[in-house]
Amino acid sequence: MVFKRQPGPLGVGGPTVDTVLDAGAVRPGGTLSGRVELAGGTAGHDVEQVVLELVARVETAPGEPGAGESGDGEPGDGAGVVAFGRYPVGGAFRLAAGERRDVPFSVRLPWETPVTELRGRPLGLTLGVRAQPAAGGDGDRSDPAPLRVAPLPAQEAVLEAFEQLGFGLRSAGLEHGRIGGTGQRLPFRQEIGLTPSARYAHQLDEIELTFLAVPDALEVVLETDKRGGPSSGGGHDALSRFTVPHTGPAGPQDWDDLVDGWIRESVEHRESYDCHAVFGHESPAPSPPSTPSASSTEV
Repeated sequence: MVFKRQPGPLGVGGPTVDTVLDAGAVRPGGTLSGRVELAGGTAGHDVEQVVLELVARVETAPGEPGAGESGDGEPGDGAGVVAFGRYPVGGAFRLAAGERRDVPFSVRLPWETPVTELRGRPLGLTLGVRAQPAAGGDGDRSDPAPLRVAPLPAQEAVLEAFEQLGFGLRSAGLEHGRIGGTGQRLPFRQEIGLTPSARYAHQLDEIELTFLAVPDALEVVLETDKRGGPSSGGGHDALSRFTVPHTGPAGPQDWDDLVDGWIRESVEHRESYDCHAVFGHESPAPSPPSTPSASSTEV
């Protein structure tokens, strides 16, 4: 899935704009740098301001709030382009006819920015950065430049621990909405689907993993999808939340032991639910992040 291309020129005879990112992947909370390239058209233009937008292709359910809110989704494709960061990077200036000018930028990504790759392998997500110079009152934007985001060390450690424990990567996507009871800030969340190890295959069909990072800690949300039984009438899901410092578990415990404890606690948590257990992904307002230590919370 890719972004739809935006009109190039800013009005008839107006300047053109392109967004160029510095090479390499950036981490959540890290610094994104590059430049906006402007080329004057057939007449001079007053550029009021250059603004960068971070955008993502987000899956939405039909009729769900925010579905297709940007107008950039294809009809019926269940996805829309959502802006999740906006940064003024240039002041007002006059762009003469035929003039070429670069506007450099250096901005900090939100801590919840989704991860697009693992060990350099793409996860199939679409993030981008586009520029919008307010030139002569015209609001056209540049085509989005693809944004590569590598995991934080703690995120990579959690994913590697799941791999060591026998879990496999099934899917990765962006879903509209917030997880209730968490410190989530963005209007969408990343869900990483993991197939269970042999140890848990009889209990779980899938674990969906969501990272919600803040400057000094990582909140991990595990959604356990129960494998339905003859008398269950189908599976149901439950959420467990854990928080750990970016530096990892304290004391002699390693990441594998920590994550294995999370899985066992999540399974026990889910099994304590009956078939009427429910949970919500939407919350009226985000709550403050939990204390940066390993913990479990019923949602």
